[in-house]
Amino acid sequence: MEFSDIAHFLAVAEAGGISRASKQLHTVQSNVSSHIKALEDELGVELFRRHARGMTLTNAGEAFLPYAERITALLREATQVVGDEAEPTGTLAIGSMETTAGLRLPGILATYAADCPRVDFTLTTGTTAELIDMVNDHRLDGGFVCGPVEHDALSANVAFVEELVLVTAQHHGDIRDVFDTPARMLVFRNGCAYRERLQEIFADHGNVDPQVLEFGSLEGILGCVAADMGVTLLPVAVVMASQRAAALRVHQLPPLQARVETLFIRRADSVVSPAMSQFLRHVQRAGSPAVLRSVGR
Repeated sequence: MEFSDIAHFLAVAEAGGISRASKQLHTVQSNVSSHIKALEDELGVELFRRHARGMTLTNAGEAFLPYAERITALLREATQVVGDEAEPTGTLAIGSMETTAGLRLPGILATYAADCPRVDFTLTTGTTAELIDMVNDHRLDGGFVCGPVEHDALSANVAFVEELVLVTAQHHGDIRDVFDTPARMLVFRNGCAYRERLQEIFADHGNVDPQVLEFGSLEGILGCVAADMGVTLLPVAVVMASQRAAALRVHQLPPLQARVETLFIRRADSVVSPAMSQFLRHVQRAGSPAVLRSVGR
């Protein structure tokens, strides 16, 4: 079984057709077709259903997909592991919540890029739920998510400890005044752990079905909170670092509600490549509150 056949299989599965896959791979359609045929001939099954709109996986293709993804991940890990650890090479795909990416990672990424210039580093932002799925599916090598995380296939380490606060417009001196009126939640899309915690706080104040406004950016949320459109829940350091901090008021929560751990997750069965090892060292050296200690499961 040729690895190039597997790579073309994954490209067609993702693109949904040979034409789109060939554009992504910068090759001709006939080359993609020949790789798919070679793989199907070797396995003795059809991996795709052909139809007018493109191609979809057969049952056999669905069954083969996770193995193809794992083979690809293992080859990438093997390539990295045999490299010179003094100067890591290869790729490193990391995911992060937007709040962590904006507040905690810039300094870490700057020093990492300077120390490991031969690593092809990518950063993807998303919600905690999205990032967990991407790490589990081998699409990311690791990710910063909101804890706790209960997943047998993943290992989790505490990277940062944050204090969560409720955030309102500046003129709200007492948070109870906000909950006494029909308040809106200003949050990221579903899958955001902070959103889930804010829903619990609303429920504690007797509002089990608040109006929700979803945003795609942190500054969008903070701008609309400053304009008194609703309430949000964020790490206090994120709010204080915002250019809109003067127009916002933070309201402290009880310690058990306020404390949140940002975890760094990766697949438990993955090999720690030199590129990953160096990245984790940079996170550890970032200073308080980075601790990267193991989380018992």
